[in-house]
Amino acid sequence: MKLSALGELSLLDEIRGRFKDLRRGRLLEGIGDDSAVIGLPKGKLLASSDLMAEGVHFDLKLITPYQLGFKLVSVNVSDIYAMGGKPLQVLLALALPPRTDTVFLDRFMDGVRDSIDLYGISLAGGDLSASPDTMTLTATVLGQAVKPVLRSGARVGDLLYVTGPLGDSASGLEALKRIGRKVKLDAKNIRSPLPWKTIQPLVARHLQPVARKPGAWLKHARAMIDISDGLAIDLRRLCVESGVGADIDIKSIPISAQMREAASLMALDPLELALSGGEDYELLFAARGKIRGRVVKIGEVVKGKEIRLRALDGKLRSLKQKGYRHFS
Repeated sequence: MKLSALGELSLLDEIRGRFKDLRRGRLLEGIGDDSAVIGLPKGKLLASSDLMAEGVHFDLKLITPYQLGFKLVSVNVSDIYAMGGKPLQVLLALALPPRTDTVFLDRFMDGVRDSIDLYGISLAGGDLSASPDTMTLTATVLGQAVKPVLRSGARVGDLLYVTGPLGDSASGLEALKRIGRKVKLDAKNIRSPLPWKTIQPLVARHLQPVARKPGAWLKHARAMIDISDGLAIDLRRLCVESGVGADIDIKSIPISAQMREAASLMALDPLELALSGGEDYELLFAARGKIRGRVVKIGEVVKGKEIRLRALDGKLRSLKQKGYRHFS
């Protein structure tokens, strides 16, 4: 059945019923009124909204509806974690062509449900609209933090850390393009020009990213950002807001074994993928002193405004602002 045949009211009733058992936390009134009613927790309210446009952020030939729904929630939760916050509620705004099949929407909502269940949040409401041609999907996540961690808190002498390997998502996307079709991530093997065992975790990192929740180290973080557009450009954003520069060590940038192997098979530079590849959703943060835990020190905050990369020969060279940027 197409959405044009189902109708808006029936669609809203279906969505409301699907999520009625996941009303958590301080959601007092959800879908059904002009606005959700949420009890304010102690601390500060956080709000983050991300838009995913068909043809810009996703290609329906390469991603399943389930993966798309899961990812839409995850990328927004990542922004709340990047502020040192706890996600509470999500609102969805979907613009869909009338020709969209209800089976597509059903699988999409399965992905949304599993994602919000993973993060322990609720669907508080949103909006639906017809679209003349392509899909536009927006999620807004509300969260709380006693003391939000801003991008502007880095100081000279702080050390820079990331929470995990970089470039996995970008290499996964490149592998997916070579496969040229949608894939099931739980498949034991698929027909591919690249070894599935090598690329499966990379493709999964791109299609169904899991936001990195801060660990015990959060109390030491003075500035933070999630890596959505690439290390080089997101590090620069943090430094600009803090009014500082940074030196990072090429030898310290974490790169997974699977990414190195996949990059080699695709004749790509793993370091380039790690520096400029987007959608890893690892956290980059500045902290005073050494931090214990599952984080990797990649450099330090310095005076000035320049971002420099220390090469294998020990020399510092200016790091170009590479990464994903809209309208460029």
